[in-house]
Amino acid sequence: MIPPRGRHFFANPGPTNIPDSILLATAHASIDFNDPSFFTVYEAGRAGLKRVLRQENGELFLYTASGHGAWDATLSNLFSPGDRLLMIESGYFSETWAAMAARLGLVIETVAADWRHGVEIAAVEKALRADSRGQIRAICAVHNETATGLSLPLPAIRAAIDAARHPALFLVDTISSLGSFEFRMSEWGVDAVVGGSQKGLMLPAGMSFTAVSERAFAAHKESRLPHGYFDWSMMLARPHKSFMGTVPVTFFYGLRESLRLIEEEGLENVFARHHRLARGVRAAVKAWSGNRGPELFCTNPDRASDSVSAILMPEGFDAETVRTIARERFNVSLGGGLGPLMGKVFRIGHLGDLNEAMVMGTLAAVDMSLSRAGIPHGGGALEAAMAAFGD
Repeated sequence: MIPPRGRHFFANPGPTNIPDSILLATAHASIDFNDPSFFTVYEAGRAGLKRVLRQENGELFLYTASGHGAWDATLSNLFSPGDRLLMIESGYFSETWAAMAARLGLVIETVAADWRHGVEIAAVEKALRADSRGQIRAICAVHNETATGLSLPLPAIRAAIDAARHPALFLVDTISSLGSFEFRMSEWGVDAVVGGSQKGLMLPAGMSFTAVSERAFAAHKESRLPHGYFDWSMMLARPHKSFMGTVPVTFFYGLRESLRLIEEEGLENVFARHHRLARGVRAAVKAWSGNRGPELFCTNPDRASDSVSAILMPEGFDAETVRTIARERFNVSLGGGLGPLMGKVFRIGHLGDLNEAMVMGTLAAVDMSLSRAGIPHGGGALEAAMAAFGD
């Protein structure tokens, strides 16, 4: 195979494109993480993350780990063996989070949902009202399900918790939503937030965090699950209030630049850009769906994600064929299907450091790949995307 030429178009839903200025910022010489000059960078990074999270009180713990590590840390620091959690089904990642909790000795109840439509909020409230003894310790929600391209309305879930007058903690995974569309930790009454570095924050993978409300930290003090490396109480006793061991210093120089870029653009403008790009991708997919072609996996327009679109193949066609042609012929990397959706969907990430021209390049490559693979699809996708961008 002839090696591809030109710039690689990375259209995965995470990790995402890393801006050149962030790459340069992370290319920093080693420095003692107890050096006062680094401590200034570190504290600025923590403060900036809290601004992006809209976290007004509580603690923020950071880890050298992926988002899965932050899940583990959050569960083990908040609960005791046998505690009951209510998981809102949204797709592959809600199932994975639930499976991890079960391995830790927690009891999982699930509010079932159609992966293409999303959970009915009334079902969440019904499950909480049925728990008259208040045995459910937490409600867990994946804000944006990366595998399905479907988001959850967190304020509505918070309202359901309040309507049921239930005392459970509210836990939210923001790994593929933070820095891409609206999230307000304190205002929405979220008690613990799991996040990661490699998506909306535009950093390399490998650092994650949990933002914790005062109420959640009080629960931590009563928890009895084992926690060693991820022990929040031990972290608080350290100078950096995080990291049981060496601090990954280069991440914080990158984080400083990431926060500068986000705040230079302005969070509301970041969200508007993501919505505009997502609208263009969805318009292109709608055009492809003609002639019984690929269609948007999410069938609920109110829940369609602004950071990733999952595209369902017509019956009898393999999504991996499209991904292979896009990668090998056009040097464009698309996301694949996860779990039961493997081979059935491909995914276009439209989050992080992106603009219309970059998205158009991806859409053009997908359009050509569909044709080369002999997959039926409607025409006019690029024109539809351009029209949506111009609205």
